[in-house]
Amino acid sequence: MDRRFFVYILANETRGVLYVGITNDLLRRLAEHRAKLVPAFTASYGVTRLVHVETYTSVIEARSREHSLKRWRRAWKFELIEKDNPEWRDLGDEIAF
Repeated sequence: MDRRFFVYILANETRGVLYVGITNDLLRRLAEHRAKLVPAFTASYGVTRLVHVETYTSVIEARSREHSLKRWRRAWKFELIEKDNPEWRDLGDEIAF
């Protein structure tokens, strides 16, 4: 069985509040963020737009990448997002697994 792990970035608007996370079930996790099931950062700031996602087969690599991204400057995250998603469209609407 292929295991996949996702490192993702959510935003509340273009160049707005950002959240970096990791999951092994992107659709479920995105649904949880959008439904505000956990009264935490993403629920408080309305951070529900999936703007960047990376896929890994190793949880160790995924956690390492998440940790790295969380330490990046905002400008670097903006550049990463805009490289593949210059319009900051919600990639959650385009997911097909």
